[in-house]
Amino acid sequence: MPEKQFNMGLDIKGGVHLEYAADLSSVAEDQRPVVMEGVKDLIERRINSYGVAEPQIQVSGENRLIVELPGIDSIQDAIDWIGATPWLSFSEERTKEESDALIAKMKEMEGKTAEEIMAIPDIATIFEASGTIKNPLYKETELSGKYLEKATLAFDPNTGAPLVLLKFNAEGSKIFEQVTERNVGKSIAIYLDGLSIIDTNGDNQINAADRYAPNVNEKISGGEAQITGIVSVKEAKTLVKRLNEGALPVPLGSPITQQKIGPTLGAQSFDLAVRAGIYGFLMVVIFMMFYYRLPGLLASLALVLYSVVLLAIFKIMGVTMSLAGIGGFILSVGMAVDANVLIFSRMREELASGKSLAASIEDGFKRAWPAIRDGNFTTIVVALILFFLGTSFVKGFAATLTWGILLSMYSAIVVTRTFLRILAQTKLGKAIWIWKPLA
Repeated sequence: MPEKQFNMGLDIKGGVHLEYAADLSSVAEDQRPVVMEGVKDLIERRINSYGVAEPQIQVSGENRLIVELPGIDSIQDAIDWIGATPWLSFSEERTKEESDALIAKMKEMEGKTAEEIMAIPDIATIFEASGTIKNPLYKETELSGKYLEKATLAFDPNTGAPLVLLKFNAEGSKIFEQVTERNVGKSIAIYLDGLSIIDTNGDNQINAADRYAPNVNEKISGGEAQITGIVSVKEAKTLVKRLNEGALPVPLGSPITQQKIGPTLGAQSFDLAVRAGIYGFLMVVIFMMFYYRLPGLLASLALVLYSVVLLAIFKIMGVTMSLAGIGGFILSVGMAVDANVLIFSRMREELASGKSLAASIEDGFKRAWPAIRDGNFTTIVVALILFFLGTSFVKGFAATLTWGILLSMYSAIVVTRTFLRILAQTKLGKAIWIWKPLA
């Protein structure tokens, strides 16, 4: 199995926490959830382009956007990344001669140091004004996202295939007509923040390997166009969403909350939380073994398996382990023990009534199950409410608690019960005193 690390939260890894209140006054009430999801997707795309590892971006309530950037030192840098207006651009194909010349220069650069590259004749011709290397296949046009009014999803009336309809404003219509006139029979690449919005093979370029580069079949007047050849409705919806995100659909302004979490503080808090979890776990095990004797020992073994499996689930599912999440995990351990306490108390009553050990085990589980079920179900309901309505730290607590409760019921009802059934059939089953808790 490949090694997989835990996803550490902002409060452990350190970084920047920002919270924005979007101005939705100009947005219809039924469109506000869609607009906020669009803002979230745009901000996430922008942050990812800066190489921030595992950013947490989520919508809270009607108009709140929470952005958590682990490993970031500067609050101002984070604000600048989020607040800058995204850049939507349209690029046209270069001529074959120009592309071949650029590709030849790029091959000439391979394996050379920076000094050797700068010594290559006419090397400046392959760099943009910003210093980035030019795309050998496409070059920017004067058409940009500020001229695009909207993009909408439609379907071909004959084939039912999904289409994307583009609508430009008056000035953009003139520019679009000029661009399409000189690119008939060619394709036009569309970029958002320098990344192709219709790139399907991950190479950040529009080329023959992509499934649907928008081709120009004829000069287009009137400022309306359509992109055809899209494979699925899902891809068409994604394309529409990204096209409409050429600029923030609503103003965010300055963050209403900004906080920097130092990695040193996070590491210290993490160490204390882990230590608290270990001490709490050991105290629970000691109590269970001392008071409930052999059943307590078996419950402790089941608890060890429960903890290992639960932590594995956290890794596999990618649950972010914040301090609140660790608190939820520790609480779920207590919930797992609580189920065993109910079961063993019922077993004691059955043994006291004169029943055999095997019958006491079965009846104990049967009579304890309604209380276990109802207690855990109500806790899960509250945890789900916290998860869907709470902020990021509360969500972490609710997620770990929910997974823990679900697994704890399995641990108590299945694992502990199996251990008890097996040992009850051995010689230890005859020593009834080790099955009874202290009076």
